[in-house]
Amino acid sequence: MKKESWLFMGCIVALTTTSFGFIVRAFLINEWGVRFNLSESQLGSLQGAGLFPFALSIIFFSLFIDRLGYGRTMAMAWVGHVASAVITVTANSYEGLYLGTLLFALANGAVEAAINPATATLFPKNKTHYLNILHAGWPGGLVLGGILAIAMSGIETDWAWRLKIGLFLLPAIIYGLMLITVRFPTQERVAAGVSYQDMLKEFGWAGCLICCFFMAFAFDEILGVFGLGLSLGLKSIITLVPTVLFVYIYRSFGRPLFVFLLCVMVLLATTELGTDSWIAALMTPVLEKIGGNAGNWVLVYTSLIMFVLRFFAGPIVHRISPLGLLAACSAVASIGLFWLSASTGPFLIFLAATFYGVGKSFFWPTTLGVVSEQFPKGGALTLNAIAGVGMISVGVLGNPFLGALQDRDLDEHLYRADAALHEKVTGPEEKKFSMTYRVIDKRNVESSSNKEKTVIEGVRKEISQATLAKVAILPAIMCGCYLAMIFYFRSKGGYRAVSIDGESASGKVEE
Repeated sequence: MKKESWLFMGCIVALTTTSFGFIVRAFLINEWGVRFNLSESQLGSLQGAGLFPFALSIIFFSLFIDRLGYGRTMAMAWVGHVASAVITVTANSYEGLYLGTLLFALANGAVEAAINPATATLFPKNKTHYLNILHAGWPGGLVLGGILAIAMSGIETDWAWRLKIGLFLLPAIIYGLMLITVRFPTQERVAAGVSYQDMLKEFGWAGCLICCFFMAFAFDEILGVFGLGLSLGLKSIITLVPTVLFVYIYRSFGRPLFVFLLCVMVLLATTELGTDSWIAALMTPVLEKIGGNAGNWVLVYTSLIMFVLRFFAGPIVHRISPLGLLAACSAVASIGLFWLSASTGPFLIFLAATFYGVGKSFFWPTTLGVVSEQFPKGGALTLNAIAGVGMISVGVLGNPFLGALQDRDLDEHLYRADAALHEKVTGPEEKKFSMTYRVIDKRNVESSSNKEKTVIEGVRKEISQATLAKVAILPAIMCGCYLAMIFYFRSKGGYRAVSIDGESASGKVEE
């Protein structure tokens, strides 16, 4: 086997490791809520901790990875994965779960900081196709990890959840052994002699502003778990000081299309990763009649669709262009989520899930492909910043917002259904994202009568599906954004991949 193929396969296994941990946490989120008496907002913060530190890591490494080296970065990621497993398995509190999850996400960011630019460099003439194949490792890990976790669901001991958390160490050991002796290629930007300064100019102060804005909220989220936090003034300093320095030193706004894609990525990440984080928990009450793992199977099923379809991105992109593919997928995903929010039987639910699975299949890697093709001078920074903003936005805004939205709706609907029961099971008033609500205390629910529990679960089931209808608005907006970009490229003669010297690297692709 060629060294390049072995390296590429090792990168796929490394990405598989990240999704192993993601899906196991998604499956355990309800169990953690009961075991540790966590609110929906706390569960949303836990899900966010598995995502937004990724952005801090991937952006940090992207700034220095060409000097630090891809191999050293992957070694640091491997150590982080092992350490996160130890911390999470031994956790006895919300803070312990949060710290282990945070470290896992930091390691995930280091992985992607290396494998994305490495793949684009290995396959410079077919970036979108091979980035899709690389990111087939993500749903592949979701499928394998999900099946293993479901198979272990029959274990009723108190330590069963700790054993499930350790599942991601299996692919971690494999990618560590595969990549320990290989040499990564010199990144495309470095090989072409494009300077570090030119890379930062491609990124621009607008890109810096967006990244620093989300990073300020990320630091606030982390500190908030430990009873601390950042004032509005400190958040403003973290956001504006680096941006002002960027303006003064480099005097470059950045590429407007790149800035636009950064904004769209906020919607994309919440649609894909935000929904995936919650979908098992959201669908479990709806599918409870066909088994306790039914909600988990929805996530595994949609991930299997993603895994298969990502191998066929190349021929599709050749016919309709990357932006055409993204527009079509956004429309299909929106239909699927709206359908999921209204479906009642298992057959219709899985049929709607098929639409959602097909729709989300090409979102992430095709966006990376567009960035790599349009902004090659941005090197690892522009390529990884787009992924970083996606992860950090869904972590600090998307997931916590979905959790707070469910807490608020549960509060309102339970009050209307049974005011006395609402008073009995809810805790003190909380405020998040300008929404004021009372959180249901799971300990009070456990001490309630069976009739009262039935009322609460009925309300929870209604709220779970309704949440998906609200998320479905996001891919609908995305579709409009991609159509606008298609018309923009048509006005310039059609979509073309740009070579490192700024010229067309391939013939135009008609939209």
